[in-house]
Amino acid sequence: MDTTERNRKIRLRKQKRGLGGVQRKILLLLAGGVALSCSRSPGQQWKIIKDMYGDWHDIKRQAAERAIDALYESRLVEAKENADGTHTLVLSENGKKRSLTYRMYHMKIKHSGIWSKKWWIVLYDIPEDERVVRDAFRDHLKRLGFRKLQHSAGIYPFECGNEIDFIVEALDIRKYVRLIIAEHIDNEEHWKYIFKLDQF
Repeated sequence: MDTTERNRKIRLRKQKRGLGGVQRKILLLLAGGVALSCSRSPGQQWKIIKDMYGDWHDIKRQAAERAIDALYESRLVEAKENADGTHTLVLSENGKKRSLTYRMYHMKIKHSGIWSKKWWIVLYDIPEDERVVRDAFRDHLKRLGFRKLQHSAGIYPFECGNEIDFIVEALDIRKYVRLIIAEHIDNEEHWKYIFKLDQF
């Protein structure tokens, strides 16, 4: 087995193992537009050349550099060379897809706590041959706090259009999903109890 083939198999094994917490956070930060400048040592190790501020401050430098090496080897990040010989790390296409997955996983619906007396209902009719995507979408709805209204339908009492749009676009299921905003539902008292809206 030549070196190129051996390195390829090592990369595949690393990808299958999944990413660690620091690697995931770096992907999310890069996806959010946070820049990271690095240099590469003669031993081909990435070194962060600027102090880490803001969102980077709680990641230890050594852990971040190890994570960057792993992300680069997995081809989830790419390096763009600057005029001064340093590099700026950016997400590769695969890295962008992976970061979308993590952003969806950590997404939460933020609301003021004041109920507008409306219901957000998501209907989805995703074909059986896309079962994996359908199950992923259902899991995301559950994670956001939706409750099952009926088969392939979820209900939530607060504004969530942006969050649903993001997930629908990321999973490429726009043609299968409808979002309804309802002012009344016949068993409303039941859902007010489920979502603890009795005070409204």
